[in-house]
Amino acid sequence: MNMGLNQTLIIIGITCLISYLAWQDRRVMERLIFWSPAIKQGQIERFITHGFIHADGMHLLFNMFTFYFFGAVIEGVYRQFLGGAGFVVFYLGAIVVAMIPSFLQHKDDRNYMSLGASGAVSAVLFAFIFLFPWELLYLFGAIPIPAILFAAGYVWYSLKAHHANNDNINHSAHLYGGLYGIAVTILMEPRLVGRFFQQLFNPGWF
Repeated sequence: MNMGLNQTLIIIGITCLISYLAWQDRRVMERLIFWSPAIKQGQIERFITHGFIHADGMHLLFNMFTFYFFGAVIEGVYRQFLGGAGFVVFYLGAIVVAMIPSFLQHKDDRNYMSLGASGAVSAVLFAFIFLFPWELLYLFGAIPIPAILFAAGYVWYSLKAHHANNDNINHSAHLYGGLYGIAVTILMEPRLVGRFFQQLFNPGWF
């Protein structure tokens, strides 16, 4: 990969293409989706491939729209690592790590499947929030809310929805993806913890 190219757009392009192919051919969808029995039989690549397929157009649009707006910033932070491949490794790692708890919980459940880039997108989003806690995000594209308050509400809702378990959304992947995004960013540059608290307690800092 040419590390000078826009990696965010490349990831979006690849994700859209693979999602489209999976919609056109059910066999592709079934081969790439996260399914614990297949993983236990050695198809460990599903830990990554599930992040490049989506249930439908709205699922894909929501994830890629969010990723587009925050990915460019986090890409700029991570490109300095691993010879320019830091952002790609960060993103792929998020896809994998976000699903580990789900795998451990459902490893013997033949009916459990999961797909989508939500875990990785959450990692990117929370890394952004960690770096810019008072930046305004726009809920539903219109309602301004400070990033740190959005994060608190997002975590609260995801925990509540995860325990309710009454929809087909993998809220666990959202939570662990977000945690991964913050943890890896701190690991890469521990001094950012002090910067975070400096911003957090000085809302006018930005």
